[in-house]
Amino acid sequence: MFKNKSYIGISFIVLIFGIYAVPKIIERVKDGEVVKGSRLDNVNSKNLKEEAKLLTIGPAPKFELTNQNNVKFSSESLKGKVYVLEFFFTTCPSICPKMNLSMLEIEKTFFGNPNFGIVSITIDPGHDTPQVLKGHAKLLGVKSSNWNFLTGDKAAIMDLSNKGFNLYAGENAKVNGGFEHSGLFALVDKEGKIRCRKDDFGNPILYYDGLDKKGVRDIQQDIKILLEE
Repeated sequence: MFKNKSYIGISFIVLIFGIYAVPKIIERVKDGEVVKGSRLDNVNSKNLKEEAKLLTIGPAPKFELTNQNNVKFSSESLKGKVYVLEFFFTTCPSICPKMNLSMLEIEKTFFGNPNFGIVSITIDPGHDTPQVLKGHAKLLGVKSSNWNFLTGDKAAIMDLSNKGFNLYAGENAKVNGGFEHSGLFALVDKEGKIRCRKDDFGNPILYYDGLDKKGVRDIQQDIKILLEE
């Protein structure tokens, strides 16, 4: 008898809860407000904002070199522009052709935008004169006037690559072409600062993989973000 009364009491409480709470839950689901105003919602919003925010690595090193038109070109010329920078050489038999294709894809995406530029610096200035670089740009089918191929003093370029941007480049007689270098792209914002995103583990990637479809897709997404800042 006692057990039966307990069951009746519990059933009554459940019924009252259903009458009072269920309509409110349904209404909140309709309005998309199931967790609105809760601490969980605040945490999720905060995390999404942090993930969308690009990291600032530090100021990009300054440089002054000569472009494919045999005109002096410096980092000062890029003030107020978002740009992507790479180190390469025209006779590279390995990764450069793939990097070139990646840059062409980036160029196509942002073609005609006066606030965007591309900088390709040769690590073989002994061979890659302004004339050679101009021929190389023509061979690639480069259309943007904001894509500068640069050459200059070899020691200065190697320092800029290895010490300035920390993008490895060096001579190696044992490899095809005589030089080796990374296939990474640097992303620089309008204020001249190197920017990047986080990897899946929350670590800064520092630079973007110019040989990988995901790396190229990521840098294009982040260029768009920086152009809107």
